[in-house]
Amino acid sequence: MFNRRVVSATLSAALLLGLSAQNAAALDRWVKIVNNTSFTIVEFYGSHRDAKTWQEDILGQDVLGPGRSVNVNFDDGTGYCKFDFKAVFNDGDVLIKKNINICAIGTFTYN
Repeated sequence: MFNRRVVSATLSAALLLGLSAQNAAALDRWVKIVNNTSFTIVEFYGSHRDAKTWQEDILGQDVLGPGRSVNVNFDDGTGYCKFDFKAVFNDGDVLIKKNINICAIGTFTYN
C-alpha cells in the first residue's frame, strides 16, 4: 500500500518542478543594450556562458553609436539566462562582461 501523504508530497514536488522549469523557459530574454560611451560599438556578441565561441556579430552590418541603444532578443533556444557580452569599439578597445543574467535585467549599459 502507498502512503497517501508521501504520494501527495511527491506529486506536489513534481508539479512545482515542472512549473519552475516552464517559468524559466518563459522568461523574457530581451535586453536593451545602451552605448553610453563616446565611441561607436562596431561589433557586439552575446553567447550563453557555456558556449565555446562568440557566435555571430549581433549588429551585423550595423553599428551602435554613442548615445544609441538596441533591443536584443538573447533567446537562443537553450534556456540559459547567464550570458557573456563582448563589445568591440571603433577605437579598437574590446570589453568583455561575463555572467550577465539576461533574465533578470532589462537594460545593459556600456559607460
